[in-house]
Amino acid sequence: MASSVVVFDYGFGNVRSAVRALERVGAQVELSSDLDTAMAADGVVIPGVGAFAACASALRAARGDWVVERRLAGGRPVLGICVGMQIMFDSGIEHGEAAEGLAQWPGTVDRLEADVVPHMGWDTVDAPSDSVLFRGLGDERFYFVHSYAARSFPLSDEPVSSAAIRRPAVTWSDHGGRFVAAVENGPLSATQFHPEKSGDAGARLLENWLTTL
Repeated sequence: MASSVVVFDYGFGNVRSAVRALERVGAQVELSSDLDTAMAADGVVIPGVGAFAACASALRAARGDWVVERRLAGGRPVLGICVGMQIMFDSGIEHGEAAEGLAQWPGTVDRLEADVVPHMGWDTVDAPSDSVLFRGLGDERFYFVHSYAARSFPLSDEPVSSAAIRRPAVTWSDHGGRFVAAVENGPLSATQFHPEKSGDAGARLLENWLTTL
């Protein structure tokens, strides 16, 4: 039976593209802002485009932050895409103004330090050997379009106190300096790039995510 996935519709993100991409790899997909529907699904996708502050505010207004909190507390998978990944961090700084994220991960999202911003187009990533999302993807390229990113991931440097607790798997890319391209942290996964716009490589990554549901 196909996995059920809700693309959470809170007014931000390439929702139709995400729905089509997930359907392409065999998921049973619904675009919805209904809380019960989102809680009942095998997986939930939090998309996002535009400004960090606006996305975080709109997600809270739709009670999407509650959905994320409740699902993760129960070990239920959530996938964030682009700004839907960024708002999982503590905060974002745009034009000198700070906004609160969902604080699932420590760290700040800020402007890339590169000669050309936004970072737009196809680029490679450096995934850890234990990554599930990038299993079988080798040196594939993924489609990015962003001016802001998390340029550090403090949890990846913290000691792990128990063999039963896995350190988050962090994937990096580079544009004027390295930045976080993806994170796999228990039931919470996220990508800075757009898998739904990344052709066959993005489809394979979504297939890999579906195996975790």
